[in-house]
Amino acid sequence: MKILVCITHVPDTTSRIAFTDGDTKFDTNGVQYIIGPYDDYALARAVELKESHAATITVVNVGGLETEPTIRKALAIGADDAIRINADPEDSFFVAKQITNVAKDGGYDLILMGRESIDFNGGVVHGLVGELLGIPSVSPVMKLDIDGKVAKITREIEGGKEYIELEMPLVAGCQEPIAEWKIPNMRGIMTARSKPLNVVDPVDTDHPNKLVRFELPPPKGDIKMIDPEHMEELVSLLKSEAKVL
Repeated sequence: MKILVCITHVPDTTSRIAFTDGDTKFDTNGVQYIIGPYDDYALARAVELKESHAATITVVNVGGLETEPTIRKALAIGADDAIRINADPEDSFFVAKQITNVAKDGGYDLILMGRESIDFNGGVVHGLVGELLGIPSVSPVMKLDIDGKVAKITREIEGGKEYIELEMPLVAGCQEPIAEWKIPNMRGIMTARSKPLNVVDPVDTDHPNKLVRFELPPPKGDIKMIDPEHMEELVSLLKSEAKVL
């Protein structure tokens, strides 16, 4: 079985976010980058499937040279090789086209990725890749088991869960609790240095969307402490200031 895991290179959730050039560019100074947390779940499940089904894992990332430490971490966790598509991931459709181009001739049984990235939170790349490849796409996947050529999937839906069986190949957008994150050990870190990391050019440099500017959320206002004995004051403030009543 061949598995393609798509990973994003995103700011750590503890990083302080700022913008430059009139709020048109993300300020990368002092920002620590990680594998997207949802992608980490996808990779962890791929490693488990590798151990139980003698699978091979290729990771793919759309990004510049600065993403290679993140890719190497994925190799240290358990991927066998990696592909970096040398382009800026500026919009979802562009990214989906790049992944599709890699996947179409790869003979992959499973294409796993996070349900969404944590930078743009679009949550559409898995659906776009499935459509472009003409194969099923399911998200958000909470459980994934393989029985021969059939994938047994549990996914979250509004108000409950849905159980699906699909023949591979397919695309899955993953989330917890599909697997537990895996931390690379020293042996994995050392072997990752020699694993193949192939850099390829993008198939199309056109971006259908144009970024106009970024905008930070408004700062939090002052906190007002209300004496528990003065509930009428709290109700009044909820009506007049918070406007939630």
